[in-house]
Amino acid sequence: MWSELTDEQRHPLLDEQGARLLNHLREHPSAPRFNWRIGDRLTREGLETVRAYEDELRAAEIGWQRGGIPEWLNEFVARCYERVPFYRAYGDAPRNFFDVPTTTRADLARAPEQFVPDDLPLDDLIFYGSTGTTGHHIHVPSHPTSAAKYISLLRAALEKHGVILQGGAGRVAIANVCFQEHTATYAAILSQLDGSGVVKINLHPREWNDAGDREKYLNALQPEIITGDPLSFAELMKLELSVKPKALSSTSMQLENGLRDALEKHFACPVVDVYAMTEAGPIATRVGDHFELLQHRLYVEILDERGEPCADGERGEIVLSGGMNPYFPLLRYRTNDCARLEFVGNQPRLADFQGRAPIVFQGANGARINSADVNRVLRDFAVWQFALHQNADASLQLRVVNPHASLEIIRAELLKLFGAEQQLEVVQMETFGAQDKVAQYTTASG
Repeated sequence: MWSELTDEQRHPLLDEQGARLLNHLREHPSAPRFNWRIGDRLTREGLETVRAYEDELRAAEIGWQRGGIPEWLNEFVARCYERVPFYRAYGDAPRNFFDVPTTTRADLARAPEQFVPDDLPLDDLIFYGSTGTTGHHIHVPSHPTSAAKYISLLRAALEKHGVILQGGAGRVAIANVCFQEHTATYAAILSQLDGSGVVKINLHPREWNDAGDREKYLNALQPEIITGDPLSFAELMKLELSVKPKALSSTSMQLENGLRDALEKHFACPVVDVYAMTEAGPIATRVGDHFELLQHRLYVEILDERGEPCADGERGEIVLSGGMNPYFPLLRYRTNDCARLEFVGNQPRLADFQGRAPIVFQGANGARINSADVNRVLRDFAVWQFALHQNADASLQLRVVNPHASLEIIRAELLKLFGAEQQLEVVQMETFGAQDKVAQYTTASG
């Protein structure tokens, strides 16, 4: 599927050298079969906005007093209650920040447009699709400048590990690698990195014309940084590569210590573990045995199961307010990830972090099935909440809420993924009730 925009519209600042690089990335003899076309859509004004954000980020101190809130937060809350339809429906803004109701992915799934402030222009509005561990498929409202800030924060995370992401015309700055049955893949040019290239590729062999093209393409690109998740990095280690990246950056899923050590030894570079999510962008990066926060206008609190603040140093759910994306201002947004909040002076950090671990199911045909591929199948049926569990005998049970198709049709499509002999029970639920935050994917092995 191709969008109707031209390359000039996708890349307003594209010059001749950038156009040549973009063509090279797409038309290289070993290139994958790209299935999407995107661009940074940054105008000169947008690029100036991103540069200003980077300057502000470098100059800012991230922190607040233990038990308190940062100075900017009360004004932020007042603005949300005044200009954002979802929050305005609550009535007047409470005097005490901790009386603000929490929000969840379920709220965003039901009405994403209600989170866009009234006073923001909609000309360049973007909606990013995402699936997470709560079982809610969501569309996050965003903007080209907000998307570019993701790169700014990735650079900040890398710098905490002594790695400088330079970019530069004519070179490939970032290769994002995936390992899924299906995912969007593309090549683009990054204006904020001086016209360098970025590719998102799927390492699944069926996405390539020849079995050896994965190695040939990455070796030809020599990306400065490789980003991905534990599943794709495990596949990457199987390839014969001459690539010498400055760093690998793992996002989206929890990276276990054993795999990180193996990756650092294999690629002879740091592996930078970044805690990130579509709703908030890069939140923190692992430094030693804890995670340091990356955003200067993002407030973090830790709540218990009842939504009450945890005692000092107690482990609970990470809840976010603020953020880098003005088109989706966060107010006490529950992440479904857990940690303790520690302080060194006024600088908070996350300890004992537990995020979204990678989930791999076993198919009847012996295949390893990435949970992201289950997302893709169920998204086509507009299933807005579900839970899939694999039992010890490898049988599956899928519970779905409000499916927009018959259970037999959903079951038939999943069997195409898992194999015709797969034991699969599909159960319709009215609601998960008190278990609204039920884990999307589970296995008997944990």
